[in-house]
Amino acid sequence: MTALSVCGLRKKYPSFVLDGIEFSVEAGRVCGLIGANGAGKTTLLKSIVGLVSSEGECEVFGHSFRREERTVKSLVGYVGGGFRFYLQKTARTIASAVAPFYAAWDEQGFRARLKGYGIEPEKKITALSDGMKVKFYLALALSHGARLLILDEPTSGLDPLSREEFCAEIVRLAREEGAGVLFSTHIPSDLMRAADDIVFLSGGRMLAAGTLSELLDAYVFAEFTDEAQARDAGAIGIHGGREGCAGLLSRGKSAGVRTRSATLEEVMICLESEQRREVK
Repeated sequence: MTALSVCGLRKKYPSFVLDGIEFSVEAGRVCGLIGANGAGKTTLLKSIVGLVSSEGECEVFGHSFRREERTVKSLVGYVGGGFRFYLQKTARTIASAVAPFYAAWDEQGFRARLKGYGIEPEKKITALSDGMKVKFYLALALSHGARLLILDEPTSGLDPLSREEFCAEIVRLAREEGAGVLFSTHIPSDLMRAADDIVFLSGGRMLAAGTLSELLDAYVFAEFTDEAQARDAGAIGIHGGREGCAGLLSRGKSAGVRTRSATLEEVMICLESEQRREVK
């Protein structure tokens, strides 16, 4: 079942345009939205949940945001970046303030999630570690019956262990609870840990969208003696100097050079480099 469908989304600012965005997120799967800072990730997520106005259509479990805003918001759990609001309040106080906005608020479920995450209801959010703050806002987002989680840079600032725990938790939420998950990050290793699917943004445009395995299987990383050899072979994202360079080749095009499987970071660097070269 499709949890989120985005079609023709466009948002224009004086110095930036997010354009041509089309992808979907399936229930029970994790979709990673990746791109460098300034690529348009936060603008895209805010457009999806209606925090900024945009053109195009977004549907959540078949419900149009434009025509059924209240229904859509009841189905979505959104966690923005930063986690700075209400830090001096306790977990219980914040929940009490949020609950009246949702007819389906599940107080027992919220308490059970706090207990499962090891968070005391009377503890102030400022006293929690960054990793525990993320878990608290996950509990808050899930306790009104949300079936789609939209998370903006949730691993930003987390230590490696907390990032590992977060990735494991969103995979569990997708697999065991059937949630659709869309989370943004600029850290490729987050996607390798958690993502089934990927949307890659650069300069407000999509460079790739599909399953993570398809993206990694599409290319090999190749090393060349010089740039001329790389260009003759049709390499993508060529980088390096006159004494040697590297780039991506479509899988199956060995071009008589040494190749190996490409990492996600290498694929991203080369695709973005190629896109910037074409723009010039």
